[in-house]
Amino acid sequence: MAQTLTQLKRQFLEYVEIEKGRALKTVENYDGYLTKFLGFLKSESPTSITDTSIREFRLWLNRQPVKSKNNVGQTLSRKTQNYYLIAVRAFLKYMARQEIKTLSPEKIELAKTPERSLDLITSAELRRLLDSPSENTLKDLRDKAILELLFSTGLRVSELCALPRDIDLSSDEFSVRGKGGKVRVVFFSDTAKSALKNYLAKRKDLEDPLFIKLDQKGFSHSSALTKRSVERIVKQHAIKAGISKKVTPHVIRHCFATDLLGNGADLRSVQALLGHAHIGTTQIYTHVTDRHLHDIHKKFHNKRS
Repeated sequence: MAQTLTQLKRQFLEYVEIEKGRALKTVENYDGYLTKFLGFLKSESPTSITDTSIREFRLWLNRQPVKSKNNVGQTLSRKTQNYYLIAVRAFLKYMARQEIKTLSPEKIELAKTPERSLDLITSAELRRLLDSPSENTLKDLRDKAILELLFSTGLRVSELCALPRDIDLSSDEFSVRGKGGKVRVVFFSDTAKSALKNYLAKRKDLEDPLFIKLDQKGFSHSSALTKRSVERIVKQHAIKAGISKKVTPHVIRHCFATDLLGNGADLRSVQALLGHAHIGTTQIYTHVTDRHLHDIHKKFHNKRS
C-alpha cells in the first residue's frame, strides 16, 4: 500500500532530526511549513505535487496577510515565502531518494529577494557600547563579558547562551557547536578574556551555565540567559551608550566580520570564523569593507583639469 504524504512527512522530519542532525527548532519549522503546504494541497498522494500545484501554492503564499498589528495590509515577504519553498524542496529531495514518484525538487526555484542590507554601527558607537557596563557589580561584569565576547568571537546569540561555566581561559581559543551541530574554533581577544576573568571571579557558584540570569539585586539564579535576555541586555547598553540605531547581538556579529575584512582578512577565513556553510553568506560583508575600491575611487574619480 502506497504511503500518504502525511506519513512521508513524519518520516522526513525524523530523517532531518536524526540523520541530518538538525536542531529541534529547525525540525519544528519544517513541520509548520509542510503542514501548511499539505493543507493547501488537500491530497495525500505524492503525485499530486505538480508544477501547477506548486505555482498555485506560491500564488497563495504571495497573497497571505502578515498577522501583525504593525503590518496591516502587508503580505508575506519574499524571504518568508522562500522558507516554505525550501522546506517543500527538501521534502521532495527526500522522496526522490526513497524513489517515490513525485515532482522533481529541481523544479522549485526560490523567489528573488532584495539584496540583504547590513545593520552596522560606527567604530565609535561600538566602543561606547563595549564600555557601557562600567561598574564593578556582577551584572555589569557579566554584561561586559557578554559584549566583549560577542565582538571577539562573532558568536551567534544561541551559541553564546549555550557556553559552559568551565570554559578554558588558559587558552586563546575554544570550540563551539553551531548551526547543524557543526563545531568550529573561535578566539578570545585579550580584552574579552580579561572581561570573562573579572566576571567569573565575582561569581560565587561553580555551576553551569557561563552566563546566568540575575535578579534586580544582582543575585544569581544559576539558570541560563535566553536569547531574548541577551538581546535586551545589548539593547539596554546601546541606549545607555547613546546609540539611536537598533543594536542586537547580530549587529555585533556584523561588526566582528566587517572589522576583520576591513583590516585585510580573507573571505574564506572569515567564513570559517563565522561558521557560515556557504561563502555567499559571507560575501554580504565585502561591499562595506573594500578599502581598495574606496582608494581607487578617491584617486581616479572626477579628476578634471
